[in-house]
Amino acid sequence: MDFGSCLYLISEQLGSDDLAGLKFLSLDFIPLKKQEPIKDALALFQKLQEKGLLEEGNLSFLKELLFLISRLDLLTNFLGSSKEEMVKKLQVHGRAQVSPYRVMLFQLSEDVSKEDLRSFKFLLNEKIPKCKLDDDSTLLDIFIEMEKRFILGEGNLDNLKNMCDQVNKSLLGKIEDYEKSSRVRRMSLEAGPDSVSNGEGCFGVQEMSDSPREQDNESQTLDKVYQMKNKPRGYCLIFNNNDFSKARKDIPKLSKIKDRKGTNQDEDALYETFTGLHFEVVPHKDCTAKQIHEVLESYQSMDHSNKDCFICCILSHGDKGIVYGTDGQEASIYELTSYFTGSKCPSLAGKPKIFFIQACQGDSYQKAIPIETDSNNDTNLEMDSSSQRKYIPDEADFLLGMATVKNCVSYRDPTNGTWYIQSLCRSLRERCPQGDDVLTILTEVNYEVSKKDDTRNMSKQMPQPTFTLRKRLFFPPN
Repeated sequence: MDFGSCLYLISEQLGSDDLAGLKFLSLDFIPLKKQEPIKDALALFQKLQEKGLLEEGNLSFLKELLFLISRLDLLTNFLGSSKEEMVKKLQVHGRAQVSPYRVMLFQLSEDVSKEDLRSFKFLLNEKIPKCKLDDDSTLLDIFIEMEKRFILGEGNLDNLKNMCDQVNKSLLGKIEDYEKSSRVRRMSLEAGPDSVSNGEGCFGVQEMSDSPREQDNESQTLDKVYQMKNKPRGYCLIFNNNDFSKARKDIPKLSKIKDRKGTNQDEDALYETFTGLHFEVVPHKDCTAKQIHEVLESYQSMDHSNKDCFICCILSHGDKGIVYGTDGQEASIYELTSYFTGSKCPSLAGKPKIFFIQACQGDSYQKAIPIETDSNNDTNLEMDSSSQRKYIPDEADFLLGMATVKNCVSYRDPTNGTWYIQSLCRSLRERCPQGDDVLTILTEVNYEVSKKDDTRNMSKQMPQPTFTLRKRLFFPPN
């Protein structure tokens, strides 16, 4: 049987409940926004193929999904595998692709009775709109709504545990078993030889004793923490530059610059993350350097008195101290951040101004040559002295999160987005509800990205935050 026919026959055997389970288990790979149009299994299979997770000769992810939803008949009859084989494979470290957290939630949903489900809906009445808790809503639907509102996450299980404790204590035991196994996995990873041999030991995760959850109330006074009470908190601009055909045509030195495949995944992740953190997100696609300046000038002149913060995310090609517009013209990062100094934008004075830049800052490589980068490394660009170039104004309350250190390239997966932005968004979604401050979260992002490499060439990437913040910065989910 050929590949396409096999997928078609499997899809014909999958019901609506099966599809809901497959979609939920795939959420870490296909964002919710991209799942909305998926109404049948074939559409899901197509998305998995686009992500490189399902292809002829590589059916491991599909096998894992069918195993997790207990469709052992399809696993055996069409894919030539078995329950015993899958159990053995998934016990090998690194073989499982679906996160244990999402598997745990799915298994909980399978064990909940109709009466338990009604109790869950009742307990969430004040936290989730009633229209999302109608009779047709499943527990998977509820988990998704909880995640969207940051009352559930991989590191934020307290709300779920409290509900399970009231509804069905056997469910609580499953969560505690997951937490116990997670601690064991984390300890074994931190103690493993790979964490030292590949140079990652110096970035080891530590329990932060100065976490805001453990601080005295005095440390949370307004003179030490930026206010974050307004809704929306502020504007979050996303400049997403993908199409560089004009730059290739008009500027000889950029004739080999590539379009930025995968950047839409970054935009989606940023949009979902900062919308969930109560920012008014405003996307701008394929902007020239002049257009980027014009947009920032317009926000400079706005009244931000009823806002607590300003965020600007730029996804583009770049070089030392600059990002490229889609026309190939340079925009100085320092000039872009300088629009929002206290003197130029008084309504943001004393408030945090945050810039996240996904772009290369040179064409040097950390340890090896990457497969694809956000640098125009095929051309002989002029090498400016990075030591003489500033990125943010000298005055207080700025934070700049760069995807990479000066002089170096950053990585972009054409299918899944960039290492930096995807790690940033995942960490913000998981850690903000836990009460971690932004600089602590950025430290975790540094750790995560530093662990990644091109397995063929062992190339590395190290993000770099620069800041003049005077207080601790939190994004409370409520």
